[in-house]
Amino acid sequence: MLGVFSSSIVAPPDELVAAGCRTPSPKITAEALMKRFTQRYPSAVSIQVGDQVQLAYTHHSESPLQPRSFAVKDEIFCLFEGVLDNLGSLKQQYGLGKSANEVVLVIEAYKALRDRAPYPPSHVVGHLSGNFAFIVFDKSTSNLFVASDQFGKVPLSWGITADGCVAFADDAELLKGACGKSLASFPQGCFFSTAVGELISFENPKNKITAVPAPEEEIWGATFKVEGPAVLAFTK
Repeated sequence: MLGVFSSSIVAPPDELVAAGCRTPSPKITAEALMKRFTQRYPSAVSIQVGDQVQLAYTHHSESPLQPRSFAVKDEIFCLFEGVLDNLGSLKQQYGLGKSANEVVLVIEAYKALRDRAPYPPSHVVGHLSGNFAFIVFDKSTSNLFVASDQFGKVPLSWGITADGCVAFADDAELLKGACGKSLASFPQGCFFSTAVGELISFENPKNKITAVPAPEEEIWGATFKVEGPAVLAFTK
C-alpha cells in the first residue's frame, strides 16, 4: 500500500529532512513515485483525493495473514494491512454488523475518536490487538492518521519525495528509490496524527520519541526510538 501527501497536509518531519541532508541521494517526485507503483503493479487501484493526496494498493504478493484492504466512508479514506485479533469484540463495541472487516472498523474507530471519544488517541489505538498498519485520511478535516502495531509485524516506512511530499508504504525498497536517505521505518507501537501534530507511542504516550541517525550502510537515514521505561498506557 502507498499513501502520498503534500506538504499542505503534513509537514515533512525535520528528522527525515536532516537525514536526507546528511547523505544526499537521488529522489523522485510524488507523481513519479505513484506512476512507478502503478507500473510495477498493473492491477493496483489508485485514488486521487483532491490535489494533495494520492492513495494506492494492490493484492499482488499479498500474504493471507496480512491482507490489504481499502474503504471510504463519509469522506474518510483508509488503507489497512493486516488482521485484528479482537475484531469481534471491537465490532460489538462500535456497533458494527457481523460483515464489517478491519478497514471498516478502523474508519468507525477514527470517527468515534474525532467526534465523540472521551479517550485520547493512544487509548483508542492501543485497544487494537493484532498485526496491522493503516493510513487514514479525513478529507473533511484534512487530518492524516497513521499507525503501526506494537510489534511492527506489518512493515511500514515513511519518507520525503523530491517535491517535499510525505509518503508512507509497506515496501521500503519502493520508497528508497523515491526518497533517498530521507527515509525511516515507521516506529512500531506508534501513531502519527496531523491533528496532534507529532509522532506518539500509543503504548507510552508520555515518552519522548527521538530520531537517531542510521549508519551509512543501512537503507534508512534515521531510526525512531521511544525513550524511557515501558508503561502500557491503554491497560491503565
